[in-house]
Amino acid sequence: MISALVFCVTGYGWTTFRDLHQGLTTANVIGAAAPDKATDILLVGLDSRTDAHDNPLPRQVLAQLRAGDNEGELTDTMILVRIPNDGRHAVAISLPRDLYVELPDGYGKHKLNSAFTRAKSATAERLVAQGADPATVRAESTAAGRKELLEAVKDLTGVGIDHYAEINLLGFALLTDAVGGVPVCLRAPVHDRFSGADFPSGPQLISGPDALAFVRQRHGLPRGDLDRIVRQQAYMASLANKILTAGTLANPSRIRQLINAAQQSLVLDDGFDVLDFASRMQGLTAGNVAFETVPVLGDGDSETDGSVLTVDPEAVRTFVAQAVEPPASAPVAPPAAAAITVEVFNAATVAGLAKSVSEQLTGQGFIQGTVGNSRARAASVVRYPPGGANAGRLVADTLGGLPIEEDSDLGAGTVRVYLGKDYSGPSRRRIGGASPGPVGTAQASGAARTIPDVADGEGTSVAASSTPAPANPPPRPAMIGGKVPCIS
Repeated sequence: MISALVFCVTGYGWTTFRDLHQGLTTANVIGAAAPDKATDILLVGLDSRTDAHDNPLPRQVLAQLRAGDNEGELTDTMILVRIPNDGRHAVAISLPRDLYVELPDGYGKHKLNSAFTRAKSATAERLVAQGADPATVRAESTAAGRKELLEAVKDLTGVGIDHYAEINLLGFALLTDAVGGVPVCLRAPVHDRFSGADFPSGPQLISGPDALAFVRQRHGLPRGDLDRIVRQQAYMASLANKILTAGTLANPSRIRQLINAAQQSLVLDDGFDVLDFASRMQGLTAGNVAFETVPVLGDGDSETDGSVLTVDPEAVRTFVAQAVEPPASAPVAPPAAAAITVEVFNAATVAGLAKSVSEQLTGQGFIQGTVGNSRARAASVVRYPPGGANAGRLVADTLGGLPIEEDSDLGAGTVRVYLGKDYSGPSRRRIGGASPGPVGTAQASGAARTIPDVADGEGTSVAASSTPAPANPPPRPAMIGGKVPCIS
């Protein structure tokens, strides 16, 4: 997709297009999609130890990528890109891999990222039993996996998928090398032996295997996979800026590297007209690309899948639909704080937290309700009674943008707050992602490196600081391409 933009802003035109097109891998994966007001593209990061042409990656390459033995091809990164028909802005919506959803074709309720491998394995077993040759087994089972994943995403989001783009492990490394590295910013140093992520705090430039480690880390992060999504969104926001505004597409050497990266690591659906897509994206700039995450209800457990993220499909469909077309009706004004009774429960095992937060809310004009402790939980939540979403949202925003959900047991005018282990105060609005934080100059490889245009989540520059990051940072607002967000 990114390489496609080459054809609109350089003079290489048809020659470049021909070179790219001849080396791309395509797949017959997209069925009929009812036209709507946007082009919907499913971007998939596949945990695969092969290249786009199904050739096994050499051992030395795997070692450089810090990729262990293949435990199965899981779609650990899934992003729905919605581009309205005017092509002037886009929204990239992350779908957490652990979403617990009903999979199509009778596979039952499982994690979303297992849709691909479940269908692929089942198809492979059937073909082997029928005596099919290995090449046929591989090709048809992979196609079945892709189609199953597409159907699962369509069912969850309620939108038809127009195009499919899949990138493998090698692709993340090649892509960052092709653009000369991607600037990122961390609020605290990171050392994770599972992903190989080993980064200092502050702004820095990452490339190659380090980029892969950056987007794969989830161990040691307060919210696990949800915070890994934050890393992926920060990477993509910065990458969009690097490609669309930093002269990358005017550099013949960079263009050739982008093409090589695409040919080695990218699989597109066979109906994806790259040149047509590029021509419609001429008005797109990095600042017009927003990165969001679908709403989730919280952590859960499954007997077969272990830890999962529970989700309300209807809420997801509403969220996805409004990403390109906000509701036509004017929003109802939230009620006054003085009309809302707020119950606060400490689920974070931090002594005095519920009392302190309740006093803060009372100081904001809310009516004090029950204050106490509850069973420990990882994620904070604000619950509201039927018809009381605006009241719940007002309380949630006052506490920094906590997630909200309906609770039929609550009476009108009462809102209940559970403060989980992720709660660290109302100082910043919480919507999705990770809290922005202070940035400065990073020490790496014995030299100081400062990355320009590093901004907080609201798009304003922030001053250097040595303040350590909080242990449990809150999420951050949706990231916007064109800025380098500093994340936890």
